[in-house]
Amino acid sequence: MVLLLAGVACLIMWSAWSSPGPSNGAAPETEPRSPASTSAGTGRHEPAAAPAPARPVALTIPAIAVRSTLEGLAMNGDGTVEVPQHPGNAGWYRLGTRPGAQGSAVILGHVDSVRGPAVFYRLATLHRGNLVNVRLADGSSVRFRVRSVRLYPNARFPAEKVYAARGGRFLNLVTCGGEYDASRGGYQANVVVNARWVSTSAS
Repeated sequence: MVLLLAGVACLIMWSAWSSPGPSNGAAPETEPRSPASTSAGTGRHEPAAAPAPARPVALTIPAIAVRSTLEGLAMNGDGTVEVPQHPGNAGWYRLGTRPGAQGSAVILGHVDSVRGPAVFYRLATLHRGNLVNVRLADGSSVRFRVRSVRLYPNARFPAEKVYAARGGRFLNLVTCGGEYDASRGGYQANVVVNARWVSTSAS
């Protein structure tokens, strides 16, 4: 199980350091949303915030032939981020931003497993301009365009940038990369693909 554990360890290491919390666009599944809110004591109605996009359920990346359902990922008891249980599936960090909302949504995936290549095996081969599509539970789709593909050593993983970037609607795809060194816990870096929102199409 060396390769599978290495991929998991890679993701857990940086997630433990990042300790990400909920960001703009995130909401509990059961949180009610009203069309407008009233300022206390004034009687004035403030403009309603844009409703959060629906829960993401599937991911496609045509340039590298990725088609995956999305597991919902939360946090482990030790404060690290969960990783997908199945190497063929990607997972969305559901305590953070939803794809298509303001902020940074994050989707994680393994690079390999004991059976061979996993869902994000070819993630590092993406190029600027490639398209990424996320299908939502309400049938709508959110499209992103790749802006950058970068490799970060584990010790210098930019957690704030990946989980909490502001000033736009972003999607960050993350997997293990770099040198594999079993004596040092597995992969020594992370591949991060940053993409910017292009459009949201109705169901």
